[in-house]
Amino acid sequence: MNGLAPTLEVSDFTQGGAHTPAAAAISVPRYYGETLLELARERPEIVCLTADLTTSTETDLFRDSLPERFVMPGIAEANMVGLAGGLARSGLQAWVHTFCVFATRRPYDQVAMQVAYPRCDVKIVGFLPGLSTILGVSHQAIDDVALMRALPNMTVIEPSGPAQVPAAVRAAANHRGPVYLRMLRAQAVLPPGTPWEPLEIGRIQPLAEGRDALVIASGLAVEPARQALQLLRAHGIEAGLANAHTIKPFDEAFVREQARRHRLIVTVENHSIIGGLGSAVAEVLAEAGSSTRLLRLGVRDRFAEGASMSYLFEHHGLSAAAIADAIRKKSKEALK
Repeated sequence: MNGLAPTLEVSDFTQGGAHTPAAAAISVPRYYGETLLELARERPEIVCLTADLTTSTETDLFRDSLPERFVMPGIAEANMVGLAGGLARSGLQAWVHTFCVFATRRPYDQVAMQVAYPRCDVKIVGFLPGLSTILGVSHQAIDDVALMRALPNMTVIEPSGPAQVPAAVRAAANHRGPVYLRMLRAQAVLPPGTPWEPLEIGRIQPLAEGRDALVIASGLAVEPARQALQLLRAHGIEAGLANAHTIKPFDEAFVREQARRHRLIVTVENHSIIGGLGSAVAEVLAEAGSSTRLLRLGVRDRFAEGASMSYLFEHHGLSAAAIADAIRKKSKEALK
């Protein structure tokens, strides 16, 4: 297989959405790209594809080191997914890369019929999840988890941050079958001494205990949720925290157990409250006949706007202060 290295590439955008030259982007830690390249050197069956977003998806490391296993089909996501399905049927493990919205909405039929239905060993890796870009509705993937979660045979993983990315990549590689991996590129080097976080597919990861409520967060929502717990303590509310890094298969047993221990469960997600993490928890509680209250925090039933990630998180109630305030109000209701 001949790699088709691009001569021109669309502009790179950071998580907040500001334009940066490719040279500047290379100075940012590339935990995903380094892990994928490391895996590919261990496993000759891994091949890499990207839709004209090589630097933006950190796959330039793969292209430059293993060009014979790299393919750049251009801005043609449906063709790329179909090609990946064919490569997987030939015994390879195909890793497909683009922005989240272009990895899901645009080639959805191809993902369904050429990857999910035949259960091909294709890993679909999406960058710029949810409200992480200034580019507005066309680039904001607020429905991608719902779309991919609805597909039979599809596994959906969203690491909480750079420290969990290496484990997420290896877990996806070890899983035989389709995976949608949703993530954001690191903005800075992890602080010295930061431990690499584990990730076991299908198991929610407990992070903190709390008697009054449990917050279940995913992806970029984990850190503001963690900060919200500190704000809640000032109001006498002890809330626990769990990281739902796997949206499908979902850890239903964990939710049922926690529902028996808490009056209130809160979900926080960088995604629409429809069809994602909040819906997954609601389904478990409803089928269990649980009386536990549920508060879903995320993007309401609307499109977002073009703005910085910090502004959008604040505007859509996903900042630490907004999360804490919503939980405080709901806690009062749950205690009535």
